[in-house]
Amino acid sequence: MTDVEALKECINDSGMTMTALAEKSGILRETLYNRMRTGDFKLSEICALSKALRLDRNGRDKIFFANESELNSANNY
Repeated sequence: MTDVEALKECINDSGMTMTALAEKSGILRETLYNRMRTGDFKLSEICALSKALRLDRNGRDKIFFANESELNSANNY
């Protein structure tokens, strides 16, 4: 499960607005807001957000993967 608070902090630190992040990541703004509310991101969205926010693997894992089974699955891509 996504650590939404850590993601919000990362977005804030990036200086990007949610609209700018949505555009840069190729995710519809409405979809991004919905995902932030639920914390349920698709793997493709995680990749796009990680790239847009310039997250390294550790940063990505800290935010998007709360348990080891999710982490192991993501590392296979």
